[in-house]
Amino acid sequence: MSKIESFDDFVKVHGILLAASGLPSKLYSRLFQKLASDTFDGGDYFQIESSEDGRRRRLLLTSQSMPKDSDVFLVDHAWTFRLPDAYKQLKEIPGLAERMASLMSVDIDVETEEEEEEVSVDQIIDNEIRYAADKGYDSLRWLELEGLGIVDDSLLSLHLPSQFQDLVALSLIGNKIESVDVVIQEVMKFKNLKALWLNDNPVLQKSERQMADEILQGCPSLEIYNSCFTPNYGLWALGFCGNIFGKDNPACVQQDQPLSNVTSLDLSNRSIHSLVNKAFSVHEMPLLSHLNIRGNPLDQNSVGEILEVLKLFPSLSSLEVDIPGPLGNNALEILASLSNLSLLNGVDTAKIFENGKHVIDSMLQPRIPELNPEGTLVDRVLDAMWLYALNYRLADEEKLDETSLWYVMDELGSALRHSDEPNFKVAPFLFMPSGKLESAVSYSVMWPIKNSQKGDECTRDFLSGIGEDKHRSARLTAWFQTPENYFIHEFEKYQQKLQAKAFKSLPTNPSVSRSIRHSDGSPLLVYTDLPQVEEFLTRPEFVITNEPKDADILWTSVQVDEELKKEVGITDDQYLNQFPFEACLVMKHHLAETIQMGYGSPKWLQPTYNLETQLSQFIGDYYVRKRDQLNNLWILKPWNMARTIDTSITDNLSAIIRMMETGPKICQKYIEHPALFKGKKFDLRYVVLVRSIDPLEIYLTEIFWVRLSNNPYSLEKHSFFEYETHFTVMNYGGRKLNHKPTAEFVREFEQEHNVKWMDIHEKVKQVIRAVFEAAALAHPEMQSPKSRAMYGVDVMLDSSFEPKILEVTYCPDCMRACKYDMETVDGKGIVKGRDFFNYVFGCLFLDETAHVTPL
Repeated sequence: MSKIESFDDFVKVHGILLAASGLPSKLYSRLFQKLASDTFDGGDYFQIESSEDGRRRRLLLTSQSMPKDSDVFLVDHAWTFRLPDAYKQLKEIPGLAERMASLMSVDIDVETEEEEEEVSVDQIIDNEIRYAADKGYDSLRWLELEGLGIVDDSLLSLHLPSQFQDLVALSLIGNKIESVDVVIQEVMKFKNLKALWLNDNPVLQKSERQMADEILQGCPSLEIYNSCFTPNYGLWALGFCGNIFGKDNPACVQQDQPLSNVTSLDLSNRSIHSLVNKAFSVHEMPLLSHLNIRGNPLDQNSVGEILEVLKLFPSLSSLEVDIPGPLGNNALEILASLSNLSLLNGVDTAKIFENGKHVIDSMLQPRIPELNPEGTLVDRVLDAMWLYALNYRLADEEKLDETSLWYVMDELGSALRHSDEPNFKVAPFLFMPSGKLESAVSYSVMWPIKNSQKGDECTRDFLSGIGEDKHRSARLTAWFQTPENYFIHEFEKYQQKLQAKAFKSLPTNPSVSRSIRHSDGSPLLVYTDLPQVEEFLTRPEFVITNEPKDADILWTSVQVDEELKKEVGITDDQYLNQFPFEACLVMKHHLAETIQMGYGSPKWLQPTYNLETQLSQFIGDYYVRKRDQLNNLWILKPWNMARTIDTSITDNLSAIIRMMETGPKICQKYIEHPALFKGKKFDLRYVVLVRSIDPLEIYLTEIFWVRLSNNPYSLEKHSFFEYETHFTVMNYGGRKLNHKPTAEFVREFEQEHNVKWMDIHEKVKQVIRAVFEAAALAHPEMQSPKSRAMYGVDVMLDSSFEPKILEVTYCPDCMRACKYDMETVDGKGIVKGRDFFNYVFGCLFLDETAHVTPL
């Protein structure tokens, strides 16, 4: 077919794509009409409107109405890219970065503090005195001296306590006060002070706890200190949070029941330790209907005590609280105790009972990209694109594309915000005008799935088809500020579980494996599909055969399962270069799981999460690192892809969660400070020979090889898009392979870092032994008397020269071992490349130990 001419041709060519999109069949002809005429008519029906102070956009319906499934609209793709090319395209394609920045609302100027006419502290104090007098106060009771560069001496020279004896609130936020003694000396002179703010002063970096204790002892009436409630909090602090007390009304506690008209009270993030307080009562706040107590430890009260306090408020209908948190881990149990609630964390209680969810939080604020004044437009787009990008993968009759294509819809499509109950659906669609994939043009198609009226916001489900079984709530973290407390709690539980694990090492026993030579001296027949084995296995004890069913030994790169055995005629009497259940080692998510089952969290395994099952725990780890200001750089690896395909490095939480969409992955803490060789990153490939799992018999070949990156190592953000800076596998994809003879590498590395390689090598041996011990102990079902196998083990050294396990590879590529003659690790011998497989087969099948070391 040279060109699609008719609707029937269109459906015939695009039938699978149409079905996959979910578009109702009655809209197929309408879609064909618009594709054929290149009609983008969304502007006639919709309008884009700014929201969140211009930082986001939303899409409104402008036509009078739009019934369900009544029309379909084409949405153009403004940018399509493969992830490694994103930075380069934004830099090089004219206008692309500018358009994306505008579409993502990150092109606005970051407000910098404008130079204002300097006002002296004395002038500000005079202005405050006049303001208080105008409000009818006989003395100054509220004073804000913020960001004025006040130092210790100038604070003393102001004589604030003697000038303003009735001061109730003093804010010194953002100054340069350093002396604990000066602060204590001055503050303790105030007799009526209710609130003191010293936030963002150097003095807090010193003895903050000691200073706080002394201030609270000297100022017993103080209720708010550095934005937190003190143990002495009462009516004034509650009134401040209820907007009763402030600059215009600093102190009217004398009046009877000053909080009697408070209906809404936001006590979030006030470090409140106890709600059992005379002021926090229905007597003082009889009309309280909305209460926010998020972010408070409340650790001096039991769950029951807090619930008893809250039950006393008859009008309380809306509560916001961390779940898990001071009221427990279960929303349903909270509602059972507080039956008057109609809203819990912004969710209708009827809907909570209907869904049966334990953790409830729908008051989710959207993630708004932080705008670094020093960042370029490209940097901003790279950070923000994960809130907008979608993906698909190309395929034809023969194969699936190895990497996904990401795309950003045009301004109209990108203005669609998320809803759990959307009124529109959007799906990618490839139109092939010639009927062939090479002519394909990518669009998205959008259609109404509910009846909508003029003025309605148009929304889509960002996680369409993904339920809680696929971690829907956790995955919304990519776009929304989800409750950190919940994820941190999940992470801490996971950590405790890991720390409780510890296997005892297996004993190193004498070998029980024996040579499998024929008693009549005839050679062993070997079937292989690996050219290297066919070419380099030259010992007379082994002869290559083309018939698998005739072979004594099957050495193959394909997985031999029961179906293949039956099809080819393989029997259980033949030796195989595979162990049962070896996936526990050679699939990345299973390797981490196997090690964690055995050792919990050993220092030689970077923190690793299977995102398909441990997403919440990972998010908690990420939040803890962010809170503690630790490095948050992670590497994402597909479960079972080789050669670093679909592997990415990022510190962007949204990016990590979104990349789950391109296939199952592990997320592993990146070794941000590896040992370097002449400024470049490297890893080490070791070859391990396994004769038996029970008892464990493993051997390490006496050669290894180093794999070097091509570019100098960098943690500069743009370098994460440079394969040849952060990855070491160069013998694919036409990249330059810098082979470094192992002995030469060892000598130069020892000189560069003043270390002894054999000390490092001993540590590596211990780590490799531990990996296979974990497999043997966690998966004894691996044992098979007819299995003998070779595995590649990849190791990286950190900047302290401690080995870290990267991965274990089945049937590793041994091109270098066969191509180059290599000096043994101890420097006492040479392994000829042409003899490598002769030694491997000698160890595994003839009970020899030449050029191998038992582990």
